[in-house]
Amino acid sequence: MRTVDVGDVRQAVGELLRHSAHSLPEDYLEAMRTARQEELSPTGQDVIELLLDNAAYAESETIPTCQDTGMAILFVEVGQEVHFSGGGIEAALQDATRDAYADLRKSVVSDPLLRVNSGDNTPALIHWEIVAGDGLRISTLQKGFGAELMSRVQMFPPAVGEEGLQQFVLDTIESAGPNACPPLIVGVGIGGSLDTVGLAAKKALLRPLGCPSPEPHVAKLEAEMLEAINRLGIGPQGLGGLVTALAVHVEVLATHIAALPIAVNLNCSAPRRATLEL
Repeated sequence: MRTVDVGDVRQAVGELLRHSAHSLPEDYLEAMRTARQEELSPTGQDVIELLLDNAAYAESETIPTCQDTGMAILFVEVGQEVHFSGGGIEAALQDATRDAYADLRKSVVSDPLLRVNSGDNTPALIHWEIVAGDGLRISTLQKGFGAELMSRVQMFPPAVGEEGLQQFVLDTIESAGPNACPPLIVGVGIGGSLDTVGLAAKKALLRPLGCPSPEPHVAKLEAEMLEAINRLGIGPQGLGGLVTALAVHVEVLATHIAALPIAVNLNCSAPRRATLEL
């Protein structure tokens, strides 16, 4: 049994959220630099250059990369041999979010109908997974809702097949147009049920760029969809060009014989994600 003080978790997660608000992942920045070389549209090239300049300025000045600093989403993998001391772990994670957003935009309403702002960007959305061992791994995603609003889920019958799934993804991207702030990272969940397929799509956004699925048939599907998306011509920020998406990440789940669920979760051109291990 390993004991972890929740105070240490609160401090580490708060620092991680603050840092990722202004510091974008290096794998994303490298993908953008490559996209700048591959984009043929002069306007598209200029947009990518501006996005890279914006990221560099945000980093150097320690200011958010985007005015929408997002809703905090936490993925927590807890080893079954971990014991938390010093209070409740969920309360510590909410406190960490509250700490991090003290100087960031507060975008959470406590009730979706009454629309009253919570005032501190809590509650964070927390997804728990119990794993073997005594480790603790926490991934954070600060999700802006311009792209989130363009995301979709559909419960298909199996007869729609891969062709139908790909068309659904393409229709989602095309209907989003400039509203999701491309170049996009496209998370796709396939399988499971209504309550799990959307989570799989969102979890796919945590995967570093340049890391295809380890399953060959899924990696092939990712590559085919990325190529098809970039043939749409939407381009950076919807102004036309080759680079509408930087990557498509697919996560698959077991499902019922009668269904073929799919969810598409889009990430904008400011992927605020980070991971720590304690």
